[in-house]
Amino acid sequence: MAGSSHGHTPAAWTGVIISFIGFCVAGVFMVAANPVGFWAGMGVVLLGGLVGFAMKTAGLGMPKESADLATARSHAARAQTTS
Repeated sequence: MAGSSHGHTPAAWTGVIISFIGFCVAGVFMVAANPVGFWAGMGVVLLGGLVGFAMKTAGLGMPKESADLATARSHAARAQTTS
C-alpha cells in the first residue's frame, strides 16, 4: 500500500475532512448531552461520504487500475525480488 497513492486525491481529502468535522461536532454535542446536535454531527459525517463519492464520480478520485497495468506491476515486482 505504501507504493501506491491510495487516498491521495481531492475526493478522498475532502470527504475525510468533512467527516472529521462532523465527528468533532457530534463529539462535542455528545458531551453536552444534546441529542439533536449529536445527530446533526452524524449527518455531517454522512455528508462527507456523499461528497467524497460525488467528487470521485466527477473524476477527482483515483481511477481504476486496468488489467494491463496490474499485470505489468506484478511482473515488475517479481523482477525486483528475483534480482
